[in-house]
Amino acid sequence: MKKRIIMLSLRLIAIMVIAGTTCFADNPIVQTIYTADPAPMIYNDTVYLYTSHDEDDAKYFVMNDWRCFSSKDMVNWTHHGDAWAGQCIERGGKFYYYVPMNKKGGSMVIGVAVADSPTGPFKDPLGHPLVEAGWGDIDPTVFIDDDGQAYLYWGNPHLKYVKLNKDMISYDKTVGVVTVPLTEESFGKRTGNKDRATLYEEGPWFYKRNGMYYMVYAASGIPENICYSTGPSATGPWTFKGVIMPTEGGSFTNHPGVIDYKGHSYFFYHNGALPGGGGFARSVCVEEFKYNDDGSFPTIKMSKTGPKAIANLEPYKKNEAETICWETGVKTNTAEKTGIYVTDISTGDYIKVANVDFGDAGAGSYSASVASEAQGGNIEIRLDKLDGTLVGTLAVPNTGGWETWKTQTTAITDAKGVHDVFFVFKGAATGNLFNYDNWQFEKNK
Repeated sequence: MKKRIIMLSLRLIAIMVIAGTTCFADNPIVQTIYTADPAPMIYNDTVYLYTSHDEDDAKYFVMNDWRCFSSKDMVNWTHHGDAWAGQCIERGGKFYYYVPMNKKGGSMVIGVAVADSPTGPFKDPLGHPLVEAGWGDIDPTVFIDDDGQAYLYWGNPHLKYVKLNKDMISYDKTVGVVTVPLTEESFGKRTGNKDRATLYEEGPWFYKRNGMYYMVYAASGIPENICYSTGPSATGPWTFKGVIMPTEGGSFTNHPGVIDYKGHSYFFYHNGALPGGGGFARSVCVEEFKYNDDGSFPTIKMSKTGPKAIANLEPYKKNEAETICWETGVKTNTAEKTGIYVTDISTGDYIKVANVDFGDAGAGSYSASVASEAQGGNIEIRLDKLDGTLVGTLAVPNTGGWETWKTQTTAITDAKGVHDVFFVFKGAATGNLFNYDNWQFEKNK
């Protein structure tokens, strides 16, 4: 995979953040960068996914920025730019993002940022940490109960929580920071480690489903698996239930995120599956699963295919080029005028978009916003596979600059029904051929 390092300062204010067949996602769900610590949130019929960003070629945990993606079909994910690590939740039309931050001297604290949109920009409402309870203030998870009380859990090696006030940027000081008793009955028994008696390690994910409270967490030491405990209330008492995801995947850490979306249940995690991946170069994946009748988890194994698509993609509206099911070779970048766009395009690179519904009439043309300071190249539009039916070729000229955008159009033939679409990039030049911002098909008249 190509390498591009985008260094951004670590601060509390975010900058923004096949016809007749079944289409599946591809794991990992993001390939343009390394991602970790998934935190999904549902808002307005859309899944927003907040992730950490492991830098290319890092020899330790180097995360200088974090990212936000979204999907309505669970197979195509749109990159929305920089966000913050942690978990985001909506309340009263505002979005509250709880994040672990490095403090000068090496300790960690929990901060909060607020935005009017799930993709930001997020701003610091406090000017200081929300929680500073000692070493191990990492991996915050937030939940608002049915009675309106919000809870913030976090921690490694301890599991702690506070009861957030309704403003979501302060907590009940009369209760203070509560340290959860880590008992074998609550969090399982660990052997061979005198410092940690239970399986709990880090990365809690806290939620409620059908009257039952779930605490899902990275467990069992290095390498980690994913375990869970349940309880009758938001503060327990917790009962250990077992392992959800065994240790696998080439990364010695893992991190869960669980949601129910449009009648389906999804389990997010990370592994080291991308080329060059590993413990410090992780990638977020997702699996669909079904709870057992008693509300317990089945065993969930990592896969390369991921979940089935639950909706089709509309090609007759503007789609961002950074909406991707799978890609090879390309990267994304940000410009003030266009926002996120696709770049680092070489001949042979491609983007796959899944479950594109052209309908019975089919597409008559295809347009794309592109920019190039080089010789440009071509975008081949192919159906269902990389060397599938060629339905059109868009010529991309030298537009006069890497951010001098022009809309190019080409005719399309024989694109009807539902297909995976491959945008295959070709060109004679070496290096970046062109930049690619958005695309749209026009329906046959």
